[in-house]
Amino acid sequence: MSTRIPVLKTYKLYIGGQFPRTESGRAIALEGRGGRHVANYCRASRKDLRNAVVAARKAQSGWAGKTAYLRGQILYRTAEMLEGRAAQFAEELRLQGDSASGARKEVDAAIELLIHYAGWTDKYTQVFGTVNPVASPHFNFSVPEPTGVIGVVAPESPGLLGLVAGVAPLLAGGNACVVLASATHPLSAVTFAEVLNDSDLPGGVVNILTGLRQEILPTMATHKDIDGIAAYGTNAAEQTLIAENAALNVKRVALHPADALDGDPFRIMEFQEIKTTWHPVAIR
Repeated sequence: MSTRIPVLKTYKLYIGGQFPRTESGRAIALEGRGGRHVANYCRASRKDLRNAVVAARKAQSGWAGKTAYLRGQILYRTAEMLEGRAAQFAEELRLQGDSASGARKEVDAAIELLIHYAGWTDKYTQVFGTVNPVASPHFNFSVPEPTGVIGVVAPESPGLLGLVAGVAPLLAGGNACVVLASATHPLSAVTFAEVLNDSDLPGGVVNILTGLRQEILPTMATHKDIDGIAAYGTNAAEQTLIAENAALNVKRVALHPADALDGDPFRIMEFQEIKTTWHPVAIR
């Protein structure tokens, strides 16, 4: 029988493709069923959020510039990596209070959702773009382009599937994002960051913070370099805060209930701008 002291996992933030501790040095104790201590995780600060936005802005144009096929391959690779660590994710969800069967179903649903959006990366432009009839000798095309850096507020539960549902359509559409993970199921978010880091996703495209909504959300809503907010499972007061503060720099806002976790392709279009191009037709 081994007498070795087990190596406990350190749950950190994910910013710019790295795993720093919060600059504030604070941590939150996570309790599972029966009040049993499960782990400590970082309580991100407003400075951590600002660092994450800088990383996302730096990475966004490169991610948007990749081919749709390559973005789909990277999302598919993320699903492969998640599949390979499915048992670990299911165990973490169980430690955070989920049933064993419910945890496995959630992991399976997250894998399927990633594959679903991987398939949309090279299709949504054809579905939602158009060739416009114009009364002049021109070709006129309208095509979607990513909005930029999007703040994501993940639902408190489900911890893994809710995170994937918020992030996957943004990645499919070429956006970068800064995610505030669940405060009640944070372990899945940190471990999912490890999956992203091993899936050829460029550093900074996804940045994941753990902490408290009441501390991070006001800064996310007012930050001038965040172009939009996708929030899941927010209450009425939080929705009002987001709407009022997002208006200061005309952020695009999408508010969803916590159970809006399907593969609706319109989630991609929530953070797309339509660019119209005119091209003259040669007249002979």
